[in-house]
Amino acid sequence: MKYIQSILAIIGIFSFIVLNLGNKTTVANSELDLTKIASILQDENIFITEWSLYARENMENLRTLEDVNTYIEVLKKQYPNWYWTSTSSEQHQETVAVLKRNAQKETIKILSTPTKQQVQTYVIYEVKGNGWKSELEKDLNHLLVSRTSDIFHKNSTIFSCLKGEFNDKIEESLSEEISHLLAVFHAKEVEGLKEQNFISTSAYSTMFDNPVETNGKDMNLQIGIRNQGLGEKTTLVVGTPIITIEY
Repeated sequence: MKYIQSILAIIGIFSFIVLNLGNKTTVANSELDLTKIASILQDENIFITEWSLYARENMENLRTLEDVNTYIEVLKKQYPNWYWTSTSSEQHQETVAVLKRNAQKETIKILSTPTKQQVQTYVIYEVKGNGWKSELEKDLNHLLVSRTSDIFHKNSTIFSCLKGEFNDKIEESLSEEISHLLAVFHAKEVEGLKEQNFISTSAYSTMFDNPVETNGKDMNLQIGIRNQGLGEKTTLVVGTPIITIEY
């Protein structure tokens, strides 16, 4: 029951923050937050198993379904090799494009909902993969600049997230490990959730920009650690400004 409550709490935080990000935008730094996190995890002898970059924008200039469909056709011409699907009803229209290459997957989602005044459209771009290699840093910087330029009309908000496993058995408690990670990320805890085999924290780090507000306080980093049980691996998820990978 506590495990379910933990997951619901995390999902609730994510949903609240995503809804409240609305029109917030950010400019990608020369060094991606994702690569900053990856470097720290590798220094901490943590094996990276998954990573994700997620971008989102409220497309205020797409005021009608005709505008949306024109925008979609432009993207289809730019990405003809992607697999495109669409579904629609009176209340909702969704178009999804997917491209898979080796261990990497890219997705574009265009979500439109008619309102009394006009259509509200959100566009989401995500690239994710398994493992981590040093050459990813250059490739991802180039890819993100190219995709955001094509897909978004303004500078989208970027979410970065990595999942990993501790290579060695943790000698410290989960609380002590979280405290250590907060220190290496130059972060101060804002709020946390603690259980016997699971602990998560929302924090503010001076390493990252673009904080979001939770309970009246700024945060831009989330860390979650789960001990799978006696003899099992301990997993870690780190995200900025929030975690977007399920754990």
